[in-house]
Amino acid sequence: MSAWPDRMKVGPIGEWPGELTRERHASKFSATLNDTLRLLDREIWHLADTRAHQDSAELLIAVPAGAFRIDGRPYANAKAEHPGVIFSMESRHGQLSYPCDTFTTWHDNLRAIALALEALRKVDRYGVTRHGEQYRGFLAIEATAAPAGFASSKDALFFLANVSGEVRQDWTPATALRAAQRATHPDRGGDAAVFQRVTLAEAKLRAEGLL
Repeated sequence: MSAWPDRMKVGPIGEWPGELTRERHASKFSATLNDTLRLLDREIWHLADTRAHQDSAELLIAVPAGAFRIDGRPYANAKAEHPGVIFSMESRHGQLSYPCDTFTTWHDNLRAIALALEALRKVDRYGVTRHGEQYRGFLAIEATAAPAGFASSKDALFFLANVSGEVRQDWTPATALRAAQRATHPDRGGDAAVFQRVTLAEAKLRAEGLL
């Protein structure tokens, strides 16, 4: 039986939010990918208040779209362009996003995210926080700056058009994405959190076959 969380969507990363880590190092993790996926599945369950929250979980990996199987999971021999991964989901605390490229393999970076989620949850165990304050640093974007999530491709396109600041008669999903990437890229003075949301919008459009 596959250890991949049934409700988690998996797809390719369009562009990394900000700059990639230049000097990565090997982790000391010894767990298998299946162990990591089971841990991640458990943490998704703890973060979700509703089935919709569970269904919003998404993992982006830097492998080409053609390296994914029919069931949406990457082939075991898929070669990543870089080891960075981005995990995001709509949770009881808001839209969370965790990019990580600290280590030399994407398996280890995903393990780091899963362990971080577990550690953050355990903060509540001792009554130190009451309203999920420990998650605030990982909110994808302030609610006033963009929609909380992309339930549909229409929502994703609306967000891209909004952040790009332009609408043309020849507008297509591809041109909307490129305009939004130009307007929000951190290397051009854009906000990294907004650019991260552009990447998630791209993933939604790709998932629905619009790119």
